[in-house]
Amino acid sequence: MLENGKIIQNNNIAEDIYELKLETDLAYKAKAGQFINIEIPGFFLRRPLSIAMIDGPILTIIYKVVGQGTAALKDIKAGTLSLLGPLGNGFPLLDEARVLIIGGGIGLPPLYELARQYLKKGSEVTVVAGFQTSSQLILEDEFKALGVKLYIATDDGSYGYHGNVLALIDHYKISDDFVLACGPLPMLRAIDKRYERGYYSLEQRMACGVGACMGCVCKGKDGKAYRVCKDGPVFPLGKVEL
Repeated sequence: MLENGKIIQNNNIAEDIYELKLETDLAYKAKAGQFINIEIPGFFLRRPLSIAMIDGPILTIIYKVVGQGTAALKDIKAGTLSLLGPLGNGFPLLDEARVLIIGGGIGLPPLYELARQYLKKGSEVTVVAGFQTSSQLILEDEFKALGVKLYIATDDGSYGYHGNVLALIDHYKISDDFVLACGPLPMLRAIDKRYERGYYSLEQRMACGVGACMGCVCKGKDGKAYRVCKDGPVFPLGKVEL
């Protein structure tokens, strides 16, 4: 679905990380784990950005400046943006008594709305968040306000546990076995090897966002080809080669 979204705010919240709030009717159709393709003036290809929060008609997008497109986006403070979405398959909401959510860096934002939805279902939610350094820390206060059990790790030890998310899980003996994750591929590979139950969301370069261009294909462990934008970005653990 194509629609314009009104910019409510577009603010810097951490090192090279921005929070964009858009007022759009697409919010009423969105689910945790989906994304929208945003047209940035002056650029031919839209940018796929994951949905962090859904509040009535307001979609919150938390993105990192990684190239010319997102560098231009951060400077747009008012007006409207052309949006295509919501796209992709989101995370399922299953009847799980305990849920372990693992996010790495900019992979954490799409897990916020997911945590909120599982809390509404009555699940006990534990969130483990990993960052390279404290200057990239995001959403700590927001997750705490939800009432989840929150653990934070940094690679350089500048905040929270010194190490990666799996080392933190071992250190605190977190035993939950149903996992929902998003983050860098090395983290997802380690999660895929350790856990048997759950889902992960893949971060991938996308062009069309609707499965037509085949630019984001990944190989499934069954030998089939899967489009991250259309068949994902959320997949069951063990589904695709990472």
